[in-house]
Amino acid sequence: QVQLVESGGGLVQAGGSLRLSCAASGWTFSSSPVEWFRQAPGKEREFVAAISWDGGVTDFADSVKSRFTISRDNAKNTVYLQMNSLKPEDTAVYYCAADPNSDSGGYWGQGTQVTVSS
Repeated sequence: QVQLVESGGGLVQAGGSLRLSCAASGWTFSSSPVEWFRQAPGKEREFVAAISWDGGVTDFADSVKSRFTISRDNAKNTVYLQMNSLKPEDTAVYYCAADPNSDSGGYWGQGTQVTVSS
């Protein structure tokens, strides 16, 4: 069974850090680009970061550039999102997705809540 499971969310004060993990099982994860998205209450889902299948190419939303980094360990079937200098506006449910731009829509995790208090 194909699964993506996010973890690492929680409550943190503004200026703090969190590292989210996205663990995959059930397919050859190492061949898939992975993206992180987030959705805050009452807002549309938005792109946060992306990483190519080999980790060689990354991309970030302007709102998180210089604060967030994305990496992957294909041996562990895991992608990480390191979030530093967190702001209250980063509060959202964070989702990881593998191959989200494929015809099938890719695979999505169930999300992990990140709450940043001011």
